[in-house]
Amino acid sequence: MNNTIAITGLGWLGQPLAYRLSALNYTVKGSVTSIEKATLLQQNGFNAFPVEVSENGIEGEIEALLLNADCFMIMIPPGLRRNTGADYVLKMAHLLSAINESAVRKIILVSSTSVYDDSQGRVTERDEPKPETIAGKQLRQVEELFMNAEGLQTTVVRFGGLIGGSRNPVKYLAGRKDLIDANAPVNLIHRDDCINILVEILKKDAFGKVFNAVNPNHPKKAEYYIQKAKELGLEAPTFAEAVSNGTFKQVDSDNLQSVLNYSFKTSI
Repeated sequence: MNNTIAITGLGWLGQPLAYRLSALNYTVKGSVTSIEKATLLQQNGFNAFPVEVSENGIEGEIEALLLNADCFMIMIPPGLRRNTGADYVLKMAHLLSAINESAVRKIILVSSTSVYDDSQGRVTERDEPKPETIAGKQLRQVEELFMNAEGLQTTVVRFGGLIGGSRNPVKYLAGRKDLIDANAPVNLIHRDDCINILVEILKKDAFGKVFNAVNPNHPKKAEYYIQKAKELGLEAPTFAEAVSNGTFKQVDSDNLQSVLNYSFKTSI
């Protein structure tokens, strides 16, 4: 039983996950990037520590975060979509060094389906990622860094596009014109299922695994986002004429069923 869980990143996903784990009688510790945020969370009942991971190293209370933790859940956004030139691999190498200096040996690394390239078509965990983008390559390097780390049992969870609460990608697409890839399948997952999957990994002690965490329902991009815009009262986006012979990424999972016996609970 992994009784004490440390979470780096008490944000959109980490906070509700911490609530769920606490309700299941786990001892939960977590980190945020500033003393101010940590103080606010402490006032709301969280055992929170300030920890900032950068290319220059780690600042804050990383030792306290990792102390006596049975499992460390890593939810540090790579920040690669903004094209800032961030070196996510270097940041995570610093974090791995800190882990190696602690007694923690079980890791859950939150990754992304961006490690797969669109040219790969339909993929499951059996398919080797072949990223072509800089972001995808960095994410894959980090996965390998942790999976190959001696003495650690790392489970990688590749989440699809995250939705839930007030978060839905259609808000960034509303009103936009001539979007491409109308026939591409969406690869999304609701936050509730994200939390359920992470909890099941802990309950079943499923370490040393890889899970593609994507809802098995893959409507076409145009159909999905036009419908979601209508549901939310937003201006629907428009799409350019679809390419009939395009190859599009569809991410599915074998391991969620075979290893966790997991079935999705929340519709996208």
